[in-house]
Amino acid sequence: MSEVQQILESAGSVLVVDWPSRDVPETLARAGFEVVVAGGPEPDSYSAYEVRDGEVVVRHIGLAPDHADLVYSHRPLDELPGIVAAAQKLGARTVWYQSGLGSGGADDPHGCWVPEEQSRQARRVVEGAGLAYVEDTYIADAVRGLGVQK
Repeated sequence: MSEVQQILESAGSVLVVDWPSRDVPETLARAGFEVVVAGGPEPDSYSAYEVRDGEVVVRHIGLAPDHADLVYSHRPLDELPGIVAAAQKLGARTVWYQSGLGSGGADDPHGCWVPEEQSRQARRVVEGAGLAYVEDTYIADAVRGLGVQK
């Protein structure tokens, strides 16, 4: 079993800190994860993504979750230390980072390219906090490709 598969199979809850498209929280919700999205800088900008009658619905919950197994981030890398601190507070085991950039640095909602030095630095920050780090796989494709269902 690959590391990505192990991470996804062992996670039940995900905090999504921004995303390149709704495909990310919706795919996670359809796969059965408990999904909470941090939708903005305001302290009450949290919403749950849930599947009801086959459709993904968004419910404003106004509070950060008490726990998340995985924290997914689509924010600038300079915000990573704060995201890692939040992940630790939530008891997460993994930070999954997605740049939203293709290999040449162009915008790509499925893109996971990070310049090599920034990648090493980000990995040091996350792993230095005792968390697993994923940056090279688009999470929605991984969930669909592995057939993850909770």
